[in-house]
Amino acid sequence: MLNTETLATLAQSFRGELITATDARYAQACRLYNGMIDKRPAVIAECRDVSDVIAAVNFGRDHGLLIAVRSGGHNGAGFGSCDGGIVIDLGRMKGVRVDPSSRTVRVEAGCTQGDVDHAAHAFGLAVPAGIVSTTGIAGLTLGGGHGYLSRMYGLTIDNLLEVDVVLADGRLVTSSERENADLFWALRGGGGNFGVVTSFLFRAHPVANVYAGPIFWEIEHAAQIMRAYRDFMRIAPEKLCPFLGLKTVPSTAPFPKEIWGVRICALISCYDGPVAEGERALRPLLAALPTPIMNGMVEMPFTTLQSLFDGLLPAGLQWYWKGDFVKELSDAAIEAHIEHASKSPSELSLMHLYPIDGAVRRVGSSDTAWHCRDATWSMVIAGIDPDPRKAAMLKKWGRDYWRAIHRYNPGGGYVNFMMDDEVEGRLQATYGANYDKLAILKRKYDPTNLFRVNNNIPPSAALK
Repeated sequence: MLNTETLATLAQSFRGELITATDARYAQACRLYNGMIDKRPAVIAECRDVSDVIAAVNFGRDHGLLIAVRSGGHNGAGFGSCDGGIVIDLGRMKGVRVDPSSRTVRVEAGCTQGDVDHAAHAFGLAVPAGIVSTTGIAGLTLGGGHGYLSRMYGLTIDNLLEVDVVLADGRLVTSSERENADLFWALRGGGGNFGVVTSFLFRAHPVANVYAGPIFWEIEHAAQIMRAYRDFMRIAPEKLCPFLGLKTVPSTAPFPKEIWGVRICALISCYDGPVAEGERALRPLLAALPTPIMNGMVEMPFTTLQSLFDGLLPAGLQWYWKGDFVKELSDAAIEAHIEHASKSPSELSLMHLYPIDGAVRRVGSSDTAWHCRDATWSMVIAGIDPDPRKAAMLKKWGRDYWRAIHRYNPGGGYVNFMMDDEVEGRLQATYGANYDKLAILKRKYDPTNLFRVNNNIPPSAALK
């Protein structure tokens, strides 16, 4: 345990706030995005700047403390905290600087995706990222990052130009294709294994208004829709990114009351271009399908699309995630999906298939740590509900569903969709031929595995 005298040594070189169990703010500061997870660190170090991060890393290392890093605070597996150690909290580091002439965006690690979207949108730009604006940009990026713009512009890491990172020995280094290039390779998909990233430099793209929104069909049509969607995605223009969901219409506005609680197959789409072009792009798919019970496709600012789900997914819900990469969506897999999705235990529980083809495939599987460049979708199964009494039910449904569908998939999955009860044995499949190189670089940059509260790649793995 840390005593007051020991903690005072950190306070001498720390400008931010240090929160311990005796602080009135402690309970609130401990709360995680996933309400299913409860951890109690010895100290939460709310950093104001890079010097605070360096001080916190040095303090944690020198005192043998377990270190967790919290950036945007959105991690589903609870890796933003730990029991008995130090949480290096970057949530106050929220600066964003857009350079419209070079179409780049410099982002501090405490930013959410919404912070980045807001700043870039003022200049008619966007950084390819996820689909929920409350997502922390740091964790999303380090795990790879996919969303509405991936088919056109690639993963978030494919648009990353440079990072500043505090290493396990306390040094701040810049990493890019030209400087510390091996570290830059590892950070693009290797998660939080290699240090504390304090800022990112992204390439941005011209994106302003989009033709976007949800289309819902009753679940009885799901097999027909999934087969048509599977075939359509082989020819869909890259400006169009529709992801497919098996879910339930939430019993709340803005959804029409007459469809509240209805189990559905949904397409949530984004077309980066004029409405007329978007309608033409979707027409071959929609013409082959039944009339939907809701069609919410309209022109909207990209920032509106990015925040579409925020009200449904506040912090503190119960979450249980399972993920896979998907190469083929066979008829047998479709049947298994529908069987298990139809048993979902709550209105918020879902299965999504996010397209990761197009521009994602134009980067080689060994060019970044993200390996599965030949996948077609990234799948997530998420059991979600506000009631803690449903936690066991959410876990059982998610695990049963995943076991039934995993046999049809290649083995690996998106690390940002992995819980900490399943990481062992899956990271090798996720990183494939890149795993050994990651382990070697882990040994180079973090030989004692100081940063291990993550989807961990132990440095010792390289010695086997």
